[in-house]
Amino acid sequence: MIVLGIESSTPVASVALVSEEKVLGEITLNIGLTHSEQLLPLIDELLKQTQITRKELSGIAVAGGPGSFTGLRIGMATAKGLAQGLAVPLVSVPTLLALAYLHMGRPGLVCPMLNARRNEVYTTLFRLDREQKYEQLEPYQAVAPGLWGQKLQEYGELVLLCGDGASAYLELWQESLAEKLCLPPAPFLTARGASVAWLGQERLARGEQDDLFALKPMYIRSSEAQRKLMAEAESSGR
Repeated sequence: MIVLGIESSTPVASVALVSEEKVLGEITLNIGLTHSEQLLPLIDELLKQTQITRKELSGIAVAGGPGSFTGLRIGMATAKGLAQGLAVPLVSVPTLLALAYLHMGRPGLVCPMLNARRNEVYTTLFRLDREQKYEQLEPYQAVAPGLWGQKLQEYGELVLLCGDGASAYLELWQESLAEKLCLPPAPFLTARGASVAWLGQERLARGEQDDLFALKPMYIRSSEAQRKLMAEAESSGR
């Protein structure tokens, strides 16, 4: 089984190919280009360098959010187009789970978080259980960093933070968590196509797949455009 993983829910664009045994290849860019410019060329280059054809792909895995509204839409549209064109199954992987997966095997609490702007982070909290699988302790949510810092304090345990939300509010985490804070090196702070592909492969191996036409990104909150429309509707209704 060869699975293509697509991560575009953050400013980082990352694509990867995995088999059941290993990561065959991965390309990650964080240089400010839009995902609409990067994704398909990155996929083509990855296939070229690994000498794998599109017809050899067994399935497509895509980061399903939360994250950038535009990035999620581009990634989802790209994944759907490839899956439909190649007649292979498509699976979605929560972006925050894929982030946490980079730290699989580490005991204790793992808190992936993305900078959601508007003074919020997208986040959740995991703990590795006895079967070496992540137990989700908190729901996926958009929350103010100050409130989330208080929530993490309540656990009273060492917690590893990862994702660009960790670096965006670093001083706040240092103040609220103090010696309970653990930060990984920069390469392990960002989402990766390989973890999306690997988690997607696990879903496919269990016989799971998402409905190509019903699948939508996990946005958690309304987009800026939707908020403006709702505000205008409320104003006109007064």
